Amino acid sequence: MAFKSLSKSEKAYIQASLQSNSSLRGDGRSLQEYRTISLETGVAPLANGSARLNIGKNDAEAGGGTEILAAVKLEVEDIEHGERVDQGRVTCSVSCSPAAYPLASSGGLDDLQHDYSTFLDDILSHPSITPANLGIVRGKKAWLLALDLVVLSDSGNVYDAMFMAARAAIWDTKVPRTRSVEYRAQKKQEGDMDVDEEKQSGLDTRQVKAATDFELEDYWDEGIPLVGREAWPICVTLNLLSSLHFLDATSQEEAATPLRLLLVYSVASKSTPALQGMQLLGSGEVDVAQIKKLIQDGEKHASQLLAAINLKLRDEEVRLTDKARLKFASVR
Repeated sequence: MAFKSLSKSEKAYIQASLQSNSSLRGDGRSLQEYRTISLETGVAPLANGSARLNIGKNDAEAGGGTEILAAVKLEVEDIEHGERVDQGRVTCSVSCSPAAYPLASSGGLDDLQHDYSTFLDDILSHPSITPANLGIVRGKKAWLLALDLVVLSDSGNVYDAMFMAARAAIWDTKVPRTRSVEYRAQKKQEGDMDVDEEKQSGLDTRQVKAATDFELEDYWDEGIPLVGREAWPICVTLNLLSSLHFLDATSQEEAATPLRLLLVYSVASKSTPALQGMQLLGSGEVDVAQIKKLIQDGEKHASQLLAAINLKLRDEEVRLTDKARLKFASVR
């Protein structure tokens, strides 16, 4: 939602173009075609994982499009007290740059940030997709994965962009390698004499029977990838207009479209996409039969989108791995 205001004639023109036999769009795309997606990971050096994603960037003008910055920060959380998840948890928050919504008031911007944060946090913090390697010391400490997103610009289809950026940041995240340690105090029997003998360190990491703390290990790759990152969900927004739907709407097309159906899918390797959540935005009604058909169509779109995103992520992973290996070798 970019707070675009269109006249009745503009809305009618866009709707008529979309519903025509040739389905004309302003940028020449087909109804099921996305704009150009550019993706870069590792953009925030102080974060455990980060990504910058742009949909619809105009290379000729060196700008434009919907742009999202996502960053992951891992924090140690004490789970001995309170209601904490034993194997870690995920939180998500979204901030919007005022430049992305210049027509929005401060109150409207706060409401928009709240809506974005609530929707993403409800989906991404669910235990079913929480990475399995966030635990540190069982029953004592675990990683809190804080995912922060910033909407830098909104030229339409911001929900899809946020979920893609979140997936890229999660894919780029490395969990620091840790090992459990236990502090043992030397026991002395009453009446024993003090004699010089080889002392054993109280910080014994070789045989840990009851771990009480942890320490970080030193590896060149700075950690291991999150377990289950392949199943991290993506969003497919179906813009509904009469009997048709189309993908990746621009801000003008969104203003002319009465309904949008957000479908969030989790796709494990070579399996059918699983619906994680959905939300209907706008005014109007959709019957159950149409919803079922749209969910089936959404599965196909999600699989195609995921294949394209994963290809970009693997290319970025190779680039960053080579860069990190050379950097580590130069300082050893």
